[in-house]
Amino acid sequence: MSEEAVLTERRDRVLLITLNRPDAMNAINGDLSAGLVAAVEELDSDKGLTAGVLTGNGRGFCAGMDLKAFARGENIGPMMKFIKEGSKKPLIGALEGFALAGGLELALTCDLLVAAKGIKLGIPEVGVGLFAAGGGLQRLPSRVGYGRAMEMAITADPITSDEAAQLGLVSRLVEKGEAVDAALELAARISKNAPLAVSVSKQLTKAAVDLDEAAFWELQNELMPAVFGSNDAKEGPLAFAEKRAPNWSGE
Repeated sequence: MSEEAVLTERRDRVLLITLNRPDAMNAINGDLSAGLVAAVEELDSDKGLTAGVLTGNGRGFCAGMDLKAFARGENIGPMMKFIKEGSKKPLIGALEGFALAGGLELALTCDLLVAAKGIKLGIPEVGVGLFAAGGGLQRLPSRVGYGRAMEMAITADPITSDEAAQLGLVSRLVEKGEAVDAALELAARISKNAPLAVSVSKQLTKAAVDLDEAAFWELQNELMPAVFGSNDAKEGPLAFAEKRAPNWSGE
């Protein structure tokens, strides 16, 4: 029996999701697409989980689309839907190896990136007659700035994680071999907070990039009742008053 293309492991309130096609540099085929979408659905639907960490086995995070699988007609539609919409709960990318083409676009779906020093990140599609059609051209300008994004898009040249950290694309830069542990530590810190509040904070922070001030306030007003009227909104102040750790229910 072949190994699963995507592995999951629960760490308290954190779900570790691992792309597991190391021989194919975790290129996206039908099995990996379906497996990742199922893992993210588990993260988003389970009230016992607050955040996820996404990483890849082997020497690369993800090399993008598996062209051989695409030629065979394998369905990667679920992956494209995920790349467009992302997860409801915070997802941290842990990059131990390169993230190129669709692999970087998959990484850009994550809310935060932790990366090992010296790895390459890029969208080299124009070098083979294509363009980055998985969200990279829309998301990179807000993550690295217009000029650097344009340069990456039309030269096909990658940047290193070291530069990515200086530009703000990578939030934490670590030594090689430490990305997953650092991402899990960050996710564990997030998971100490109220799940509903964390999820809505993520949603509003992402929305702020594209919304004007009036539209932002309108969206915030729509989202407030579910959080401020929740059981967790009662539990937080009570736990603070009683000088104990809160017991979050996600409701």
